[in-house]
Amino acid sequence: MKEYIYKGLKIIWTGHAGFRVEGEVKIYFDPYRVRSPRKAELIFVSHEHFDHYSEEDISRIAEPDTYIVGAMELMNKVVSLPGEKVFIKPWNEYFNEKYGIYALAVPAYNVNKFRSPGVPFHPKEDEKVGFVVTVGDVKIYHAGDTDFIPDMNRLKDLNIDIALLPVSGKYVMTPEEAAEAAKAINPKVVIPMHWGAIVAGRGEAERFRELMRDTGIEVVIMEPE
Repeated sequence: MKEYIYKGLKIIWTGHAGFRVEGEVKIYFDPYRVRSPRKAELIFVSHEHFDHYSEEDISRIAEPDTYIVGAMELMNKVVSLPGEKVFIKPWNEYFNEKYGIYALAVPAYNVNKFRSPGVPFHPKEDEKVGFVVTVGDVKIYHAGDTDFIPDMNRLKDLNIDIALLPVSGKYVMTPEEAAEAAKAINPKVVIPMHWGAIVAGRGEAERFRELMRDTGIEVVIMEPE
């Protein structure tokens, strides 16, 4: 499946952790290796790692009137890119009056994935983020690079429609951890991401779907655009 439609919104997986959401506006999350660039009204960037913050990809979809919303650590990186920049910390809110888009930044960090002993790939103190973005009456959660963290227990009350969750392991949640996160968040739909490039393959996505069987949560495995 290359397009998933939910309440009139078209969800396209551009690969890895990248997505494009098409409704009245075009919204990108973590664009990376975008094959079919479209002009974006809003771009959400979870953190500075090259497979999430790609200047090459952002420059292909951003124009002077594009809004780029990113983690605070991007403040000194996006200066050469077109568009209006907004920087946000975990649990901060953002509202775009022009397009009527509301976003809540949420924490994204590791608790058991380390580059060396005691040094996580995504430290909590870096304030990397995920986003809960409300488009019309649809809430989409892009988790960014994260483990199953206690903060996710607060998301159940948000009544999230679609959760985009990493499942590859190594740098982020394993399929088993992602399944526990999904049960805690309780969205209507989960689209597994962060596989098929750099690390992991379809097997991790399929494993996640199997673990979610009988939960009542729909799992949609997509093909990249």
